[in-house]
Amino acid sequence: MADTIIGADITVDGEITGSDPVVVEGTVKGRIDTDSSVTVAEQGVVEADVDTPDISVSGQVTGNITASDRAEITTEGRMVGDIKAPRILIADGAGFKGHIDMDVE
Repeated sequence: MADTIIGADITVDGEITGSDPVVVEGTVKGRIDTDSSVTVAEQGVVEADVDTPDISVSGQVTGNITASDRAEITTEGRMVGDIKAPRILIADGAGFKGHIDMDVE
């Protein structure tokens, strides 16, 4: 599987769906729904709800995240929204405003 990269000068306004890993270096507005991992790079901006098994946020996310396995906000990451995942990592220095739901169904 090759990564789908949203480049730094790219803005996607709509829905991204699929089964390949997604790397956001640019801007995504709308929704991301993938069966693989999502990585928001340091310069990446996501204004969308995200549904994925695994996400790593080093950029900015405004929206709700649902991760079936793991959600991580790195030291550089900033997020406003709710997270629902069985495993959540928020690094020292990360920015987060929202609610966390770790209820495993």
